[in-house]
Amino acid sequence: MINTIIFDFGDIFINLDKEASINGLKKLGLTAWNEDLSQLNFQFEKGQISEENFLLGIQKHVPNASIDEILTAWNAILLDFPLRRLEFLQKLTTKYRLFLLSNTDSIHIETFEREHGASFYSDFYQCFEKVYYSFEMGMRKPDAEIFNYVLKKHDLTPACTLFIDDKKENTDAATALGIQVWNLQVGQEDVINLFSKKELSL
Repeated sequence: MINTIIFDFGDIFINLDKEASINGLKKLGLTAWNEDLSQLNFQFEKGQISEENFLLGIQKHVPNASIDEILTAWNAILLDFPLRRLEFLQKLTTKYRLFLLSNTDSIHIETFEREHGASFYSDFYQCFEKVYYSFEMGMRKPDAEIFNYVLKKHDLTPACTLFIDDKKENTDAATALGIQVWNLQVGQEDVINLFSKKELSL
């Protein structure tokens, strides 16, 4: 019986346009997203490099763009956060242990908090026993270590834990550890329909 739910953030609660950042950088002169930029992104998501060094690293690939222009392009991925999802989450808090586990970086989280305001993000964060962001942890999904850390830290039983994420590589990694999963299909499914997807109840 599931007593704990671990949620991803992007495209589970906040909507994303995953192509917008790359398209924005291409408008600034980027020819193509490459392995160097992927590694830079991974390092930033693990908190291994500073915001300044991350932006300067991107600027090497778009030398005619300003840091502000790069920042705008990088944040273009972030869209709206439907209130229905927060309201649904708030209902879950009475029955389940809830955690947030997201691969993200300091720029995106600062932007989310600034654009949605303290009242909204406080209400959101209060739903969780603990909020885990990869850049604060030094780990990222789908590596087993990040799942094992959360399981061990909070004494969670994998078979009684549900992990919800839109990326199959992440849910596959959780499945390998014995965690129950829902690989949510963006655009076809919504987290508020959890109870029609899984045998759970309020």
